[in-house]
Amino acid sequence: MKSTRVWRRPTLGAVAARAGVSTATVSNALNGTGRLSEATRQRVIASARELGYAPASTAQAVACGNTGVLGLTMATYGDLPVPYTEIPYYAQLALGAMAAAHERGYMLMVMPSSLSPWMWLNAPMDGVIHVAPRADDPVCSLLRERGIPMVSDGQPPQPRWGDAWVATDYDAGLRLLLNHLTKAGARRIGLTLPLHDDEYPHLIGRAYVSWCAERDVPALVEEYASLPDYFTAERDAAGRLLNRDPRPDAVIGIYSDSGHNILAAARHHGLRVPRDLLVACISEDPDYATTTPPVTTVSLRPDRVGYEAVDLLIALINARTGVDRRRLVQPVLVTRQSTRRPGRESSPVD
Repeated sequence: MKSTRVWRRPTLGAVAARAGVSTATVSNALNGTGRLSEATRQRVIASARELGYAPASTAQAVACGNTGVLGLTMATYGDLPVPYTEIPYYAQLALGAMAAAHERGYMLMVMPSSLSPWMWLNAPMDGVIHVAPRADDPVCSLLRERGIPMVSDGQPPQPRWGDAWVATDYDAGLRLLLNHLTKAGARRIGLTLPLHDDEYPHLIGRAYVSWCAERDVPALVEEYASLPDYFTAERDAAGRLLNRDPRPDAVIGIYSDSGHNILAAARHHGLRVPRDLLVACISEDPDYATTTPPVTTVSLRPDRVGYEAVDLLIALINARTGVDRRRLVQPVLVTRQSTRRPGRESSPVD
């Protein structure tokens, strides 16, 4: 009769042996405490992941008077329902944060985008990751009133001393894209820019104007209202760009569906992409690999943003000293046919 091997939960000692450190170092690394180098902390976390070790942090937290629960919130717009889970950026960020929380033995509670003040003030959480905070954001005010640690996805529009946030390096991402378009032959690059009270479009707009000024090229910006129907509004903005004389030879957008909207505007004007017009956008949407033509994108790495936000939040919860409260994630450029003019050498995926 064959004996079946019984799975045993990996121990703290097993993680320590694999990482080549003490059990105290493992505990500090997973709990966000102690004075450890970032390399050591990440080596311990990687060892725990490889062994399938999950600390019983929830039980430990409850014993210390905490909940063992982290909250993940999205920007609210009153009672307007926003389908965040259907937007690739937010879906990937939530999955990245969930994986990081579970690795560290925490529960992650993804909260609705519209909650009553009573719920925000009473939901049991040790800390919160707040995604895309707005100017005068009611959620930020309520969470500050509770006095619990908070990490923002993206720089707050009105930052305060001591604010903690994780963001993609938007300036670097936009420059990757603009430099790629220039190399592909573009000389008049237009930008569709949403009017919004979070910081993201403002940072992108400033980076674009700065890049244009450095090269003494015209800044071609068409703004549009992001609510209530940004699809139609952005297509109209792209149309206004394409009606200019001389018209742009490339157009970029910064929202998930921008590539689809700009392609639609190009078709309406009888322009062929990429022969007559180069098109690109900032997006995590995998559908851009199969559009006609496939569209060049910049990824803001929301999975990594979510992971870093959890790491930073746990550090704040445990009052870890010497923590950098402002972290930048590097973007990735993915080049596709929409920015490769016939006869020009294609660039590889960065």
